[in-house]
Amino acid sequence: MHAHPDAAEMRERYARMMENGRPMAVDGLLVLTGLYAAISPWVVHFRIASFELTLNNLILGFGIAAIGLGLSLGDERAARLSWTCVPIGVWMIISPWVVTIGHTASRGMIWNNVIIGALTCLLGLAATRMLMRNGRSGR
Repeated sequence: MHAHPDAAEMRERYARMMENGRPMAVDGLLVLTGLYAAISPWVVHFRIASFELTLNNLILGFGIAAIGLGLSLGDERAARLSWTCVPIGVWMIISPWVVTIGHTASRGMIWNNVIIGALTCLLGLAATRMLMRNGRSGR
């Protein structure tokens, strides 16, 4: 196994990954939060009551999941976009009132988006903080 041509490269990649020290939990939680946001209209049963909010959650959910996936894959551009989770989270919180103009948002819609938005904000701040900490320690 030590004579395999890719063994040295794999050891170097593993060493780089371990010296980075960045926990992957935030990335995975962002992916799960995004996927839940995308399917939440079907889980909370408001996809028929508010098509606009369903579309909003679907698009933003896939966006959040894509940022989390980019973070977990170690893409530097995606890591620089981790701060965008904060405004996305704020939008998720206020979207039941903004998007459903003309309709009344149910408690389920509101609580669903408030919880998703708060989680997205917190996870985005955590990912940004880790990125800033790793950026300073690398200098």
